[in-house]
Amino acid sequence: MAEVLDFRVPTGRAQTLLVWGLEPQPGLEHSLFSTFSKFGPLYSVRAHRNAAVAGPGYYAVIKFYSAGDASRAQCACNGQRLFQRSPLKVCVCTKQKGFQQQVLALNSNKCQELANHYLGFNGWSSRIITLQNVSGFDGETEELGEMLQKRSVKYLCAVEVTLPNHGVRTRGVALGEADLENDEDPLELLEASRRVQKLAVGKALSSAFQKILLIVLENGKVAVEYNSTQEELTDSLTEEELKGLLQV
Repeated sequence: MAEVLDFRVPTGRAQTLLVWGLEPQPGLEHSLFSTFSKFGPLYSVRAHRNAAVAGPGYYAVIKFYSAGDASRAQCACNGQRLFQRSPLKVCVCTKQKGFQQQVLALNSNKCQELANHYLGFNGWSSRIITLQNVSGFDGETEELGEMLQKRSVKYLCAVEVTLPNHGVRTRGVALGEADLENDEDPLELLEASRRVQKLAVGKALSSAFQKILLIVLENGKVAVEYNSTQEELTDSLTEEELKGLLQV
């Protein structure tokens, strides 16, 4: 049976493992990551000290992107000693409490990690179509009886992601913004501009990846589909039209 993955934060119970019986040791989370990442890419690894009533030791919550990877890891690791003297207990989470209901997009770094794993480092590419400074005054706000003006730095970015082996091409458009405490300071303006440009590019890249679905087959091969539910009006524009629209 095929499994469909998207570029969003994993929230399913089947994607999450609970590991307990962990012994205190330096670099515990690193050991967990090294062990469980062999079964597939991980979204997060978090180790926590046991509650006082449970006795000394630690437990961990490990989130996979793929429920299939989580299941294989559970079967292989449950009851094994792995990196410690006593065997670990590993189970798939069954409690819904604590899982976020809102589905959030992965940040650009996580999107790239997932794409590299399933598509290969040469299986996808991205380019910036346009990155434009759209800064200006945000207007006046009244505070403590005085009229104040606060300037912000804004950059609007359009990015294109291409998957040549699958014939898929997507776009993402995003705005990066930061307030300036002192708009007379050229160094602050320069640093803020660099930071906001990076933010805008990252958000646009993440937005482009939201339109991609990965179909992981039982034999390990990966197919790709365009996620039309995330389609935007800007996707139908030519590059020149898109640049003109952003300039406006």
